[in-house]
Order: sequence, then structure tokens, then C-alpha cells
Amino acid sequence: MDKLLDEFISFLEVEKGLAKNTIQSYRMDLNKYLNFLTGKKIKNISKTTKTNIISFLLFLQKKGMASSTISRNLASIRAFYQYLAREGYVRKNPTIDLDSPKPEKKLPHVLTVCEVERLLAQPNCSELLGQRDKAMLELLYATGIRVSEMVNLDKDYVNINMGFIKCVGKGSKERIIPVGSIALKNLEIYLKKVRGKLVKNPKEKAFFLNHHGKRLTRQGFWKILKGYAQKANINKKITPHTLRHSFATHLLENGADLRSVQELLGHADISTTQVYTHLTKKRIKEIYNKTHPRA
Repeated sequence: MDKLLDEFISFLEVEKGLAKNTIQSYRMDLNKYLNFLTGKKIKNISKTTKTNIISFLLFLQKKGMASSTISRNLASIRAFYQYLAREGYVRKNPTIDLDSPKPEKKLPHVLTVCEVERLLAQPNCSELLGQRDKAMLELLYATGIRVSEMVNLDKDYVNINMGFIKCVGKGSKERIIPVGSIALKNLEIYLKKVRGKLVKNPKEKAFFLNHHGKRLTRQGFWKILKGYAQKANINKKITPHTLRHSFATHLLENGADLRSVQELLGHADISTTQVYTHLTKKRIKEIYNKTHPRA
């Protein structure tokens, strides 16, 4: 079996021209698999079955490996058997119709209400860019829109008088989202006192501008957010999506129904929104454990 592995690796190097790191990953994964077979007294690769492969994947799972790592191992094994079948070393490829393990659903990181308030209090509103940042942070927490949706907002998409924004989400789907009074007030201040001083080209459509007078980018906002998170002494992992996750979680914690949150977030499938119910259940359990005398 080791000889067949060497042949396969040579095939990847010479005919496929794969990178050294990729080839090293194949060799490492397949060495694990072949050692597993040897431990099961299987010395002929042509005698292996789908059951052997499933047993190996379960073995990796019991060792605590992530589903992404197990999927990578299976991909290596699948490629190996495809090569063996093509070269006539095995009559049947046992990996056909073998499903990869489903990836784990990682719960998103959220801030507490107190942490959000600390974050929102950081911008210096006496400065032009500080007032812009305040408006952006308040808008994200008030509406739950994606950062990409925020930076893509055009001036015409923000209706201060009616209290809503028009958002263009994934798949160019439009949705109308109400904006809370505090966020609305900061948007109005930004529009009246800041945007006009930042803009260089009167034809510029973007609502939020950088110091060059052009549309702010996701990367630009990410740097801004990280700076304010440090100032607020928030040690949690924060991403551009953190305020969106916090928005959804806090709504559900305060009694909002799942369908409404789904519509506000612009999720096509409610199962995507349901991840936040896991967060609220976890939060409720934490509160119970801290406050109940017999928890």
C-alpha cells in the first residue's frame, strides 16, 4: 500500500503539478488512513470497502477532529481511490456515493447590550469622521444590515423624513428597513453637517464617505470597528458582522418573532435565522445558572 501511495504522490507532483504544501497534506492524510487499515489487519487496498472508510472517519471523529478536517481527509481518500480505479488497482471505487460530514454550525459572536453601548459611545462626535462613525455604528445596530449593504448605501436610499432605508442585499434583493430614532438622529446630523464637507465630487452617490470623499470600503470600516472595540475594552472576537449578530440576538431576547427578524435580516431561508435562537437559549441558561438559588 505504501508503494501505491508513492505512485499517487508522484502522479500529483508530475501530472497534476500541485503545490508542495497540498501534496504534503495528501500524504499526511493518506498515511493516517493506511496506518488505520494496517491496524485493522488489512494489507491489500483492493480488499477495502466503504465500511472501512466510514470506520476511519468515525475514528477521526472520536479523536475530536473538526468536521472540516474530516472532510479534508475524505477528499484525500476519494482522490486516492479515483487514481487507483483509473490505474486498475481496484475494481470498484468504495468512495462513490459516500457523503462528506456536514460542517459544524458555529454560533456567531455577539455583544451584550452593555458592550454595544460602550462601543457606540466611543466615536468623538465633535469631529467630522467621529460623527460619521457614530452614524454608521448606530445604523448597523439599529437595522442589522450587513456591512457590505451599509457601505453600498446610496444617498437616495436613506429617507430621513420617513425613517427608513432601502437596502440592496444578496441577489440584488431590495428590502425596506425601519430605522430607530437614535440612529435616525445621527444619520440626520451626518447628512446635514458632515457628508457635505467630506464629498469632493457633487455627483458622488455614496452615503458614507471616507476622508478622500469616496465610498467607504468594508476594509475601511473593519479598521474603524477594531479601533473602537479596543477603546471600549471589548476583548471578544469582533468582526464586521458582530453588530448584525447582536441586533438579531437582542431582538429575539426581547420577544421579537423569528419571521420578523428573518425579514429584517434579509435571510432567504428561516433556518439561517434560527441560529440566533440557539444563542438566546444559551443566554437564558447562563442567566438561570447565575440567578437561581438551586441552579
